[in-house]
Amino acid sequence: MLPRHWEWLAAQPGGASTTLRKLVEAARKTDAGKTDADARKAAADNFMRATLGDRPGYEEAARALYAGDRARFFDLTQPWPADLRDHARKLAQGAFV
Repeated sequence: MLPRHWEWLAAQPGGASTTLRKLVEAARKTDAGKTDADARKAAADNFMRATLGDRPGYEEAARALYAGDRARFFDLTQPWPADLRDHARKLAQGAFV
């Protein structure tokens, strides 16, 4: 941070520590689970790419996953082998916010 940022923080009620905690909590509330959803999308896609990347429908399923289109994702993954499909869907739980 720049000196002017530290000066502003120091001038806030409660000082820098209290102000930073409040800012972090406000950012976490604003995030509303987006960070977690993004991590779940990445985990599901990494698994799908490694195990199903050459299967028909992989690219469209990945697009649906990242677009947050749960119904389309489930439709596109339906023809995949059950164990791989189910694991991909399990990893994607919470990705659709």
